[in-house]
Amino acid sequence: MIEISSQSGRKKLLVLTSTFPRWEGDTEPPFVFELCKRLAPDFDVWVLAPHAPGAKTREMMDNLTVVRFRYCFERGETLAYRGGILANLRDNRLRYLLVPMFFGCQLFALLRLLCCGKFDIVNAHWLIPQGLTAATARTLFFRSFPALLCTVHGSDLNGLQGPLMTALKRLVVRRSDALATVSAAMNSCLRSLGTGVDNTSVISMGIDTLNTFFPSHKTERHSAEILFVGRLSAQKGAETLIRAMPDVLRHHPDSKLRIIGRGPERAFLEALSQQLGIKQSIEFLGPVNHDDLPEFYRKATLLVFPSLTAEGFGLVCVEALACECPVIASDLPAAQEIIQDGQTGLLFQQGNEKELARKIIALLANPSLRYQMGKAGRSFVTPRYDWTTTALRYRDLLHSIERRRL
Repeated sequence: MIEISSQSGRKKLLVLTSTFPRWEGDTEPPFVFELCKRLAPDFDVWVLAPHAPGAKTREMMDNLTVVRFRYCFERGETLAYRGGILANLRDNRLRYLLVPMFFGCQLFALLRLLCCGKFDIVNAHWLIPQGLTAATARTLFFRSFPALLCTVHGSDLNGLQGPLMTALKRLVVRRSDALATVSAAMNSCLRSLGTGVDNTSVISMGIDTLNTFFPSHKTERHSAEILFVGRLSAQKGAETLIRAMPDVLRHHPDSKLRIIGRGPERAFLEALSQQLGIKQSIEFLGPVNHDDLPEFYRKATLLVFPSLTAEGFGLVCVEALACECPVIASDLPAAQEIIQDGQTGLLFQQGNEKELARKIIALLANPSLRYQMGKAGRSFVTPRYDWTTTALRYRDLLHSIERRRL
């Protein structure tokens, strides 16, 4: 039996997520973890996340109580993490067999926690599956269910299409007391569902601009190093970047492309590099620890964010700019909220490798412009996307939701 008690007098917050560090030093995206850490001084925070091979089923992490639910035998727990649920389903369609088990076990774990102790607020990250799980639990608990905030990250809106998925997303929106989207672009997508919801806030995920993502005079920035950070999947656009490299190398033969991330496209991208005759100029580094990323941003001449699909929020762009690394990004709505074309970086038409090559060539040839963009980029993102700002807005939103339920 799980014992849930609090002697702090703080409100109890239960966070549902499918992306969370599995252990200390994990390479999984830590943004939900980082947000929870910064809410812990104001709330008694519990986290419900899926289990993974090698992870503990319950532990304390930075004053957070983390409970991980099992949904298959350990080696079969392959639906979450390593790129996310949607990416893992695309990689192997047999994983669709895990979906009902995942949903059922997550629901059971949530109901068990709710029965063992009183929570004041539930924050479900992603409409599906966490939002749907919370909405189902609310139906079962009727009026005794805590206040519900659902955070929309992007893949849950853009990656789940069709009449059934649309109906389920609308159901979650209707059952939520409030919603938060990570960008104005996502807010517009959410409203396009036609649900008539007015209680939506735009609050991006944040970064630590003071202690983690900051420029350093101790690190020498290279003059011709191009950086890509992201999952190696077709949607992230690394192929566009690699196809742009032959033109770049003709003008800047000493250029080097460093690719950070894992994914199903790696073998294809390596073969493409070989086919184009530029393999010696491209380095595949695989996934790196989140705490090691700033040094890559500090050394890189520029970051390329060539995504082909609507992103919820371009967090790697924010990370790079905070380290004064200029960014060239595809002209997606979410990227346009971060990149001020010609000031903090450059935008190019998504999928247009020739235009991307021209932008890279021009920026590599202009050190003074890169320096100005880097300085302007940090000045732009620090007051808007630092965790201090994000956590404060989340704290105020959670308190307001809880007060409305009284």
